[in-house]
Amino acid sequence: MQLEFFDVPSPCIGICQADKKGYCLGCLRTRVERQTWKDYSNDDKQKVIKLCIQRKKRKAKRNEQEQIPTKSVEQVFDNSFDEKLSESLQPSLLESDNKVKTKQNNDMDFGDFEL
Repeated sequence: MQLEFFDVPSPCIGICQADKKGYCLGCLRTRVERQTWKDYSNDDKQKVIKLCIQRKKRKAKRNEQEQIPTKSVEQVFDNSFDEKLSESLQPSLLESDNKVKTKQNNDMDFGDFEL
């Protein structure tokens, strides 16, 4: 076994809804796995992540066999929530582009303030 210096990060991507089988639509963990994640050892966390990978492969294979296209996040929510949804989703820990987007509010007028 390899020494672990860091905790295994949660696979949560911020889409916390359950499908018919009770798996999270975002990370494919069960309710119990999500609720007790912080209590798991690093080995148990890695086992859960491997289970999630297997679930994702089975789900993709099942969708391919049924020829039902999987819906993207944008298709699940209507267009009015697109901006809010994209702001609320957590970035993946595995992506290398971790740039933080900041909003610039240029419509403030400080001319009315007295010094």
